[in-house]
Amino acid sequence: MFSGIVEEIGVVQEASPAYLVIEAVKVLEGVEAGDSMAVNGACLTVTCLSGGGFRADIMPETLRCTNLGGLHYGDKVNLERAMQLGARLGGHLVLGHVDDTGRVVSVVAEEAARIMRISAPAAVMPYVAGKGFIAVDGTSLTVVSAGDSSFTVSLVAHTLASTTLGHRKPGDEVNLEVDVVARYLGRINGHRSQGLTLESLEADGFARRGS
Repeated sequence: MFSGIVEEIGVVQEASPAYLVIEAVKVLEGVEAGDSMAVNGACLTVTCLSGGGFRADIMPETLRCTNLGGLHYGDKVNLERAMQLGARLGGHLVLGHVDDTGRVVSVVAEEAARIMRISAPAAVMPYVAGKGFIAVDGTSLTVVSAGDSSFTVSLVAHTLASTTLGHRKPGDEVNLEVDVVARYLGRINGHRSQGLTLESLEADGFARRGS
């Protein structure tokens, strides 16, 4: 579980279809092999540590759903350690399970901020709502507006300086994770349209028959 508050920008040292080696400093504090690390919003398992970075393996499913397969030596990535129980939640609940990728359509300056428009797949857009949450490359953001095929977010100066979003330009691919509450509500509403039953709620883990 993550908060979507990026802790550090790491630098890719090695990239292959099977693993990533990322240079980092801050996020190594307190981390051991086997711990979870969000890399551009995708939850990966740290397999080994060195003095100046860590290695994380990548599954084929991760390559299909994220932009990690397009990383190369020298690329920068957003990093966040898993949340600790009882820690302050500054962003929103982020699972690190990327739903799909989108593409930056435009970036427009608005005083000290920038308004970024991102196109998203049709399967993702029903879960994106104005003033709702979305994680873009692992960064917790508030949706400004949502249309049929794209949405906008406002990037404040701190976000621009502290994450890779400050370097994103039109055409860039970004990881998207919708708010987990919206995801489950969509699942429930889908059952309602087909007739909500105790059996369907049990199948999805929302109910349990008494013994």
